[in-house]
Amino acid sequence: MNLSAARFTGLRRLAWLATAFALLVIVFGAFVRLSNAGLSCPDWPTCYGKLTWPTQTHEIVRANAAFPDRPVESDKAWREQVHRILVGGLGLVTFALALLAGWRRRDLGRLAVVPWLAAALIFFQAALGMWTVTLKLLPLVVVAHLLGGMTLFALLAYTALRLSLVPAGNAENAALRGMTLLGLVLLGAQIALGGWTSANYAALACGTDFPGCLGQWTPPTDFHSAFVLWRGIGVDYEGGVLDAPARTAIQLAHRLGALIVFAYGFWLAILASRRRETRLPGVALSAALLLQVALGVGNVVLGLPLPVATAHNGGAAILLFVLLALLVRLRVPPEHIRP
Repeated sequence: MNLSAARFTGLRRLAWLATAFALLVIVFGAFVRLSNAGLSCPDWPTCYGKLTWPTQTHEIVRANAAFPDRPVESDKAWREQVHRILVGGLGLVTFALALLAGWRRRDLGRLAVVPWLAAALIFFQAALGMWTVTLKLLPLVVVAHLLGGMTLFALLAYTALRLSLVPAGNAENAALRGMTLLGLVLLGAQIALGGWTSANYAALACGTDFPGCLGQWTPPTDFHSAFVLWRGIGVDYEGGVLDAPARTAIQLAHRLGALIVFAYGFWLAILASRRRETRLPGVALSAALLLQVALGVGNVVLGLPLPVATAHNGGAAILLFVLLALLVRLRVPPEHIRP
């Protein structure tokens, strides 16, 4: 069955719209988190009791009286609430895609399940968004929220790619497909590690020193404290609670993970670019890896400028997208599958 045929045009366009919307939410969510606006609306889903956010003087006075521990910061509150509104829009588009896929389930086969998984994930993401606020940026919840967003993006992107790319796989490149799956696993682990770095405010734990750390090659570290997943509730985690050696350990672990992903990904990109049917995603993968490394190094040496840090999060999503494109391209057409 050719899912890229004209009869799937409407579904394909909706899938690409949902994918682009998810990428926007990921990038804007990173912008909110990295600008320290994650707790700028102390309630959920409203912001100081409003569907938008306080803007007028009398609204700000009333909000400050209702939430004396979290006075209004107008330059931050809009970021958090706009992010919530964007998430709501993404939910509507995802549900529409799931309904349309369900209607065409006989034509889509097992692919029809993927948009429904994305729609179900929306509810879990909403709960994580609420807990991010109510549990005051508990790192485990923040990382889970990030991974949920990336997973949602992956499900939507996979749907769009399956509806657009013609599979060109065969028995000869089955090994390359397996390598691509491993690449996705490694990238997922690195995204989680990056989220842990951000959630614990460890991005500048080595200062602006690279490739060294704090002017040393072996600075003091505390790996035991660095990766304690659960530290209890009732603590305000904004700004981080770990001491310097623990944050340094997180930063060094993130750098090591980046080195592993880059080396493996570049090797995979070289192998893919040697084959005519996977040359484009292979070249795209190498370019995305180089860009992501440049953004990561730039974050350190430039002192974590907001545009670069936000782009680094978007770069992770782009890497995920390119690997999914390679995976879809390597699918074996049904007529080439042996009975």
